[in-house]
Amino acid sequence: MFRITLPDGSVREVAPGTTPADIAAAIGPGLAKAAIAARVDGELRDITRPLEGNVQLALVTSRDEADALELARHDYAHVLAEAVQSLFPGTQITFGPATDDGFYYDFAPKGRPFTEEDLPAIEEAMRKIIAQDQPLIREVWSRADLIARWKAQGETFKAEWAAELPENEELTVYRAGKGEDAWLDMCRGPHLASTGKLDPQAFKLTRVSGAYWRGDQKNAMLSRIYGTGWLNKKQLDAHLHKLEEAAKRDHRKLGQEMDLFHLQAEAHGSVFWHPKGYMIWRELEAYMRRAIDAAGYREVKTPQVMDARQWEQSGHWGKYRENMFVIPDEVPNVEEDGPLVSNDAEWMALKPMNCPAHILIFKQGIKSYRDLPLRFYENGCCHRNEPHGALHGLMRVRQFTQDDAHIFCREDQIVDEVQAFCALADRIYRDFGFTYSIKLALRPDKRFGTEEMWDQAEAELRDAVVRAGLATPEYGWEELPGEGAFYAPKLEWHLTDAIGRTWQVGTIQSDRVLPDRLDASYVGEDGERHRPVMLHRAIFGSYERFIGILIEHFAGRLPAWLAPVQAVVATIVSDADDYAKNAVTQLKAAGIRAESDLRNEKINYKVREHSLAKVPHLLVVGKREAEEGTVAIRSLGVEGQRVIPLAEAIAWLKGEGTPPDLRG
Repeated sequence: MFRITLPDGSVREVAPGTTPADIAAAIGPGLAKAAIAARVDGELRDITRPLEGNVQLALVTSRDEADALELARHDYAHVLAEAVQSLFPGTQITFGPATDDGFYYDFAPKGRPFTEEDLPAIEEAMRKIIAQDQPLIREVWSRADLIARWKAQGETFKAEWAAELPENEELTVYRAGKGEDAWLDMCRGPHLASTGKLDPQAFKLTRVSGAYWRGDQKNAMLSRIYGTGWLNKKQLDAHLHKLEEAAKRDHRKLGQEMDLFHLQAEAHGSVFWHPKGYMIWRELEAYMRRAIDAAGYREVKTPQVMDARQWEQSGHWGKYRENMFVIPDEVPNVEEDGPLVSNDAEWMALKPMNCPAHILIFKQGIKSYRDLPLRFYENGCCHRNEPHGALHGLMRVRQFTQDDAHIFCREDQIVDEVQAFCALADRIYRDFGFTYSIKLALRPDKRFGTEEMWDQAEAELRDAVVRAGLATPEYGWEELPGEGAFYAPKLEWHLTDAIGRTWQVGTIQSDRVLPDRLDASYVGEDGERHRPVMLHRAIFGSYERFIGILIEHFAGRLPAWLAPVQAVVATIVSDADDYAKNAVTQLKAAGIRAESDLRNEKINYKVREHSLAKVPHLLVVGKREAEEGTVAIRSLGVEGQRVIPLAEAIAWLKGEGTPPDLRG
């Protein structure tokens, strides 16, 4: 008999062959119906998989949403693959994982690649499979039998993958249905008990794209079908609404409509900023300079191109080389952390980050313990050779500018400095209307430094967040094993935007590795040399990405202080032209970014056009306003208008256009 311990501490003795489904049924019919999977000693497993010994057992229901969604999305992927093979005989299957909001599956079609015109028919075939309530049965196969089966069915991709899996790995197959006509896929699982557990109205296929087998462009091109899957139709509808809203807010679309920036092939991965877009940049830059000046930072500027030996010494050459732009293009084939060159060639690289350059500034002259902390800040332009397919508008580019800073401090100053940074980041994010969560990214498998270094650095970051009162469920506090940088653990700030999406932006990292590798030191109170700790930190992350996030968060309706044009004075009749020009002159004199619209167009046309351009305030003037010295103010997103004296309008607009950190 096996001893099964349940979450409430109770123990049940069961015979070998008993499944979690049997235990759910023994507890009660309600749980038997609700249970969809089980956690066995913490591992998520099929509800019908027999238990294999004395274990801790927790039954999973749809209320355990994270587990339930992962299972459902994995099942939707399998149903998708079965549906495609039923509709398009000869199609080979490859991989089909769950994703953050759905699933995808990669196929090798026998004929033409799939297109989005194929999706409605595939969806209908999926619903039929769900309606058939096919049992999903886990089977363990021998490697030889499984490879033979795949080859016999013409599944060359599956056969290749089965042959390369580790020898000690158990090969499992899931059979959908019964008998000779059952559909098979190689998969670790787990799965729901049957296809009928899925809601046929809670999924939608969204798009088709190309994908290389195993992600290697040297391999065959496959057809990837994406879908989104949920537990019920209400969740699906909410997600589709969110996607629709996200499409309206797409920063690339709004950037074009608002004439902010453009991207083109001549500088792929870099941004052409137009005057209006660069005005947003300038306002952010001025805001951040005021913030860092008040916080005791010293602004610096460092070179774009540095000797590759510097990057070798820092460790970036071995760990990050594939993402760096090197001059000249052809570089020696070096092993990780191996010798850079064996001749007298001078290799240079565009900097992908600013930290080594800031250490070189720190090393100029002797530093005393009394000089610390030293906070160096740079609006640092960096270049990273991101893959072509990963580039995405402003969100992922090859040339970007970081609001980057490095704090050189003593061991006893670390927690205070991190806590001060938490307060600074909190104020800045709230100025932009964001809420956020904080995560602690812990040591990765591949890293520099000793275990003691990592233990200490992780403890310091954790302690600072606890002292700041942010390590709470309210701030989404979470620790992320393996997600740290190769040289340091880091705190991450994840912003939540207006439609509930999260964006990882700010970070602070506690680093003892780079100061050691680049031989940074200060003279301690004992007269001996000591290594400083280097805190890498950013709040915007990069100006490009933060502006993209802001555009989408506000749907282009930026706060007046950030808007490229804060007010437009638009005339109803030409008799008001001189008054409009004078009003713009007064507005500009008050520091308000204003323009006039004197075109011979109807006022409704002007209102619509400036609304599309997301101008916060439209000051409409006609003959009457010119005579009375007033303006009719129409604010974006506000019904109606109000007529007030021009002087009063100027004072109000000046207050609206003042950055939050400069308001009284």
